[in-house]
Amino acid sequence: MQTPRDLLTQLWTSVGADPAALARVTLSGDEPQLPSSFRVDAAAQVSIAASALAAAEIWTMRSGQAQDVSVDMRNAAVECRSERYLRKDGEPPPPMWDPIAGVYQVKGGRYVRLHTNFPHHRDAVCKVLNCDATREAVQAALLQWDGEAFETAAYAAGGVVALMRSRDEWQALPQAAALAALPLVEITRIGEAAPKPWPVGDRPLAGLRVLDLSRVIAGPVAGRTLAAHGADVMLVSSPKLPSIPWLVIDTGRGKLSSYADLTTPEGHAALRELLSEADIFSQGYRPRSLAALGFSPDEAAAINPGIVYVSLAAYGRSGPWAERRGFDSLVQCATGFNAAEGQAAGVAGPKELPMQILDHATGYLMAFGAMIAKARQAREGGSWHVQVSLARTGQWLWEMGRLADGLATPEISAEAAAPFRAEMPSGFGTLTAVKHAAQLSATPAFWARPAVPLGSDPAQWPTRG
Repeated sequence: MQTPRDLLTQLWTSVGADPAALARVTLSGDEPQLPSSFRVDAAAQVSIAASALAAAEIWTMRSGQAQDVSVDMRNAAVECRSERYLRKDGEPPPPMWDPIAGVYQVKGGRYVRLHTNFPHHRDAVCKVLNCDATREAVQAALLQWDGEAFETAAYAAGGVVALMRSRDEWQALPQAAALAALPLVEITRIGEAAPKPWPVGDRPLAGLRVLDLSRVIAGPVAGRTLAAHGADVMLVSSPKLPSIPWLVIDTGRGKLSSYADLTTPEGHAALRELLSEADIFSQGYRPRSLAALGFSPDEAAAINPGIVYVSLAAYGRSGPWAERRGFDSLVQCATGFNAAEGQAAGVAGPKELPMQILDHATGYLMAFGAMIAKARQAREGGSWHVQVSLARTGQWLWEMGRLADGLATPEISAEAAAPFRAEMPSGFGTLTAVKHAAQLSATPAFWARPAVPLGSDPAQWPTRG
């Protein structure tokens, strides 16, 4: 079984980064930190460490000053479920799941998982089932369905669901084969451009402009991470799109937030103007969704040569499921994690991992890839495309191996997480929120801007310097 340092070395060198930089990284703490048969804590520590080391390397490029990076595993595990430990004016989070979200049985004793936090996803499920939006009605209707037939019908109707599969069942699908052919973090050159000089600044990403078009966890965590190292991150959302308020608060730290409805000429023009002056464009829309609006990777590179374009998908960029919507909980269910964790725990049916690690780790991998690509741009020029997916991150986690007694580990309570949290002001009240787990010796990570409600800022970049 590879150690966390082995895993970091493999990840770091997979994108062509300088192996000598790894000597400046300290990884502390032991597995397991949270109850799981999977190495979720290692995935947390390694993904955070990779992003922090990329920031440190950029600082070396900008200043000539090398620095040390350290990541404690317990802090990393806490940060990879930061939404659970967030407090607003001392109050814990409200229920984050819609009343009918969750696990249900279908014909033959199998299980499906529904993600209905957004109203249009809930409506799609109820339309397919022809039932009321209550758990009782949904369960009664689902018992009449074959699980795979329901999964297919729900996706066709715009819903987001997953049939619980074993690992072997997932591996037998064409999508698993397509996914296996992809690197964990894929970085490709997509256009020609001159190298862009680094702006003036006293932090690794100071003066860099990041457009964040994402919701929920993975993409927003990427933006939050880039902000922690000094980037000007602009979260762009539409007033027409639903959101999960608690996640907006937790992942909004360090960001500006503006509205732009891309279906209107005004919103389209606003995003195009922001893009023309950005350094990184990070987005979590389904493949081809932004292309239909004129913001594909190639189009973005034409608008702004030298852009680093970051794409997040649920199930990977190729294969029959490439277009499928997906969230961490569903990818866990579809790819075998819930079945395997349930079996390890000796329970009938699915068991979730102790954090949404596919989301969180993928967010840090997005930030890592964005910084590696930006460093390449500064050295070589060009426009770059970074691609990651929740399911590919899941494959990485599977490949790490299992922990025989991991499920016997106690939970990390809010009290036990206290050393890793700090109070900070926000546009929502006083927050007690998880600090960034990566410690950098010369440029400490922090969020210079408070979390603010969606649409609080004009759709324009602050002045550099």
